[in-house]
Amino acid sequence: MKLWKRAAAAIKDQKSLLAVGFSRRTSYRNTDLEAAIIKATSHDDSSVDYSNAQRVYKWIKASPLNLKTLIHSLSTRVNHTRSWIVALKSLMLLHGVLLCKVSSVVGEIRRLPFDLSDFSDGHSALSKTWGFNIFVRAYFAFLDNYSSFTSDQIHRNRANLQSDKVDSVKQQLDRIQRLQSLLDLILQIRPIADNMKRALILEAMDCIVLESINIYGRICSGIIKILPTAGKTDAATTLKIVKKATSQGEDLALYFEFCGGFGVPNARVTPQFVSIPTAEVEAMEKMVKKSVEKDEQEQEEVVEEEEKAIVLLEKPRLQTIITDEWEIFEDDEHCFNEKVIQEYHQDPLPLVVWNQPVVYTMPDLITF
Repeated sequence: MKLWKRAAAAIKDQKSLLAVGFSRRTSYRNTDLEAAIIKATSHDDSSVDYSNAQRVYKWIKASPLNLKTLIHSLSTRVNHTRSWIVALKSLMLLHGVLLCKVSSVVGEIRRLPFDLSDFSDGHSALSKTWGFNIFVRAYFAFLDNYSSFTSDQIHRNRANLQSDKVDSVKQQLDRIQRLQSLLDLILQIRPIADNMKRALILEAMDCIVLESINIYGRICSGIIKILPTAGKTDAATTLKIVKKATSQGEDLALYFEFCGGFGVPNARVTPQFVSIPTAEVEAMEKMVKKSVEKDEQEQEEVVEEEEKAIVLLEKPRLQTIITDEWEIFEDDEHCFNEKVIQEYHQDPLPLVVWNQPVVYTMPDLITF
């Protein structure tokens, strides 16, 4: 960043701090927390202010009432900025809040309080910032879904504790599938432009790499837990999840290779995950195969029964019975009996009269 741009950015941060300093402190507004948020999300791309970020986390852990200050201050700052630096630091700060594991706070956030899905930096030419724009959008897409997922899990755990229940197999499978969707999103976050090797990007990638390990570890542990309990009805879904997890493991290894080459410190060594038991996966495949074969056999039996029913309902072919006196069809036997036929032959009545003159009386249309 050029010197004059750094100076202008520093002035913006100071103006924001002065505005907070002159504002009144109320029960719903903590000016110290607001000041820490501004400093932690400054326009300086050379470093991350971890000390003020830690202050924010401490305020959040101290009282759930500080969540309102955090949401208001952070959303206001993000909605008014056109700097990718401020946007990215805000995402990193909120990511840290979600990792604080304060259920009373995280459970109430749900979706992010701002929208960066179409973010575009307004301080430099698009040819220089397009890579940063995509990075911010991808990070937002992941974090927004991650926040919603975490909130849902907290509320579900509360409900289970109150009702003294545990998650069903279907609910556990649903949770694993949502984690797999989150992993797909996080693997999309990567620097793709040549000018993105910045200290701030490396710091963000460090956090993202650790989060990807955490999510994939939860997927694997969830699968290992569910394999012994999944029945025939859930076998197909479980097998689909296992295959996707295997594929994602390969994608994650490639992601680590890319990040390691880019210079991300936490990606220098690819972690070793607990492998999914092969024997249980093979047993699940046999179960699914048997279930499919059984369904196909039942379907064939149904088709055969339907064909038999159709054959029984078909009318027999009509045959013509020819005699010397009359041609009688089988259907006609229901209408004529032998007595009627004999009477007809003795004194047949004409059905249609031919060759007889027809006399028409012309009306008198003219009267004199």
